[in-house]
Amino acid sequence: MRKEVYLDNSATTKVLKEVAEEVYKAMLEDYGNPSSLHNKGLTAERTLREARRVISKYLGVEEKEIYFTSGGTESNNIAIKGAAKTKNRKGKHIITTCVEHPSVLEVCGELEKAGFKVTYLPVGEDGIVRVLDVVNAVKEDTVLISIMHVNNEVGSIQPVEEIAEFIKDKGIVFHVDAVQSFGKINLPLGLKGISLLSLSAHKVYGPKGVGALFKREDLKIEPLVNGGGQERGLRSGTENVPGIRGFCKAVEILEKNFSIWTEIMKNGKERLKRGIIDLIEDVVINTPAEKSAPHILNVSFLGVKAEVLLHALENHGIFVSTGSACSSHKKIKSHVLLAMGKKEEEVESAVRFSLSPFISEDDIDYTLEILKTQVKELRRFKRR
Repeated sequence: MRKEVYLDNSATTKVLKEVAEEVYKAMLEDYGNPSSLHNKGLTAERTLREARRVISKYLGVEEKEIYFTSGGTESNNIAIKGAAKTKNRKGKHIITTCVEHPSVLEVCGELEKAGFKVTYLPVGEDGIVRVLDVVNAVKEDTVLISIMHVNNEVGSIQPVEEIAEFIKDKGIVFHVDAVQSFGKINLPLGLKGISLLSLSAHKVYGPKGVGALFKREDLKIEPLVNGGGQERGLRSGTENVPGIRGFCKAVEILEKNFSIWTEIMKNGKERLKRGIIDLIEDVVINTPAEKSAPHILNVSFLGVKAEVLLHALENHGIFVSTGSACSSHKKIKSHVLLAMGKKEEEVESAVRFSLSPFISEDDIDYTLEILKTQVKELRRFKRR
């Protein structure tokens, strides 16, 4: 049987067996509608309450501050559009960065068409926004700041705690996209200073199609969808009970294993990074050495097209990415690497490795062995 090494965990993760079992049970046994008054409905409602309890406990917030969605993209849309619509009488200025996920950048673009002014802050060579740039960008009519916690392409950790501290008394809504940081690094204690925070289940070994939005209790935002009034009116539509149940189980497992899992990923990332530097010439490490998540390593293999290398590795059972899975099919250059000042050759040859705690040292060593031979072969082929 061919060896398989899955190193695209920032795109999605394999569902844990225990999680799949919970989803299966909710589909075949506890399949009631949470809005129904009979016992099947009450059982489904208890599932939602338990999931809220587990996720809110992990985050250190109140149960009533957790709202279930279909994933990170919907959570980002509800947070940004909802806050902007609610606060537009106070002002129409929004601050974000130029390295955000498309589900933030595209939303900001739509709001610009609706009359909002958006400031897209630059980042340094490390992919990190400077707090002083955020401070200087704030105006009297600034109503919303949206900044991701961990960048999905290079793993840079943004200074969200420092930003939250600066704006705490300014009446500005602060939204954090924590899709890539949740379960990988510590979140601010009690999400202090954060108004809205987006999560996704399938990044933490849960099912696809379910996520959550943390919304501070005293913050009122407009819903995007109207209907039956589910999720306390913020997100109408029958809740995805099987998905939410799986999300709950995934978070329970994550909480028990967080410390050891993050250490395994950190060590695996360092082993992969050192091996690439030692074994392969003409590489550029795009992930910053400091202030980066333990699971993401972005590397440019100069002289090799990233997509060609991706498929060469796939032929040997190794699965990686050329960037964000949400935009990789569009054949556009990485806006993140361009914002970091990378050269065109570095951008076009960049590959993202994203680890899980289930990647062994043998998996890393096998990947390095195949990488070395494939990069050498592809470079030789290009020179012909």
